[in-house]
Amino acid sequence: MAVSYKRLFKLMIDKKMRKKDLCELAGVSTSTMSKMGRDEIVSLEVIDRICQKLNCNIEDVLEILPDSPDSRTSRDVE
Repeated sequence: MAVSYKRLFKLMIDKKMRKKDLCELAGVSTSTMSKMGRDEIVSLEVIDRICQKLNCNIEDVLEILPDSPDSRTSRDVE
């Protein structure tokens, strides 16, 4: 499963918010923010805190992307 946080970063632009601002507001570490910048999975607890502080829903900050055929394992094919 892949995720994209492009929606979060667009929302931050719309709110004129820097990554540092979100870290302070939602209590998110800079390393977690870096993970989100690389579209890596972060905990649901972090996503929940962000959504609460930005007063938005989970679908406003992330998108779950379908797996590409190349990323499927042999276990997925069986």
